[in-house]
Amino acid sequence: MMNLYSGTTDPFSHRCRIVLFEKGMDFQVIDVDLFNKPEDIAVINPYNRVPVLVDRDLVLYESNIINEYIDERFPHPQLMPPDPIMRARARQLLHTLENELFSHIEALEKNQKTADKARAHVRDQLLQLVPMFVKQKYMLGDEFSMLDVAIAPLLWRLEHYGIDLGKTAAPLMKYAERIFTRQGFIDALTPSERAMRR
Repeated sequence: MMNLYSGTTDPFSHRCRIVLFEKGMDFQVIDVDLFNKPEDIAVINPYNRVPVLVDRDLVLYESNIINEYIDERFPHPQLMPPDPIMRARARQLLHTLENELFSHIEALEKNQKTADKARAHVRDQLLQLVPMFVKQKYMLGDEFSMLDVAIAPLLWRLEHYGIDLGKTAAPLMKYAERIFTRQGFIDALTPSERAMRR
C-alpha cells in the first residue's frame, strides 16, 4: 500500500491527496504536524518537507513529481493529457503555476514581511487567468486535469491568505466552486483545511 506523508494544512500535500482520492486508490495518509515533524521525514526526504510518497522501495517528494507518478501508474481517470503536445503544454503551465503562484506560498503561510507583496502578486496572476474560464470549464478545456489539481489548494485558501480577487474574478470563482464540489476534492480535505473557509 502507498503511504503519503502529508501536512494537514500544507497546500502541496493537499494536491497529492486530491489525486489519490480522484483515483479512488488504496493508500494511507500519514498526517504530519508541520510544526513538530517526526525525524523520519528528514531521513526519507533530504529537504525535510512534505509531501513524501512511499510506495514499497520508491520514495518520492515534490507534489508534481508524486502526482505524475500516481497518474502514470494508475491511469484511470487520466489527469495528464494523453497527447504528447498537450502534455508538454500542461507541464509548461504547471511550471508557470509553481513560479508565479506557489513560490509565494511560504511568504503567505508564515505571514512574512513580504506577505503583502506576495498577496498582490498572486492576486494579479490569478486575475490574468479569469478570461480562460469565461469559455471553458477547466484549465485545459472540458476535462478535469492535473492543472486543476495543482491550483485548487491555492483557490481554497484565498480567504485564509487574505487575498481578495473582487467581482471581476467571478468566472474564476465559479471554476473554483466546480472543483470544490468534486468528491475527490471533498474527501481530500483535512479538518484543518475545512476550517479555512467559512
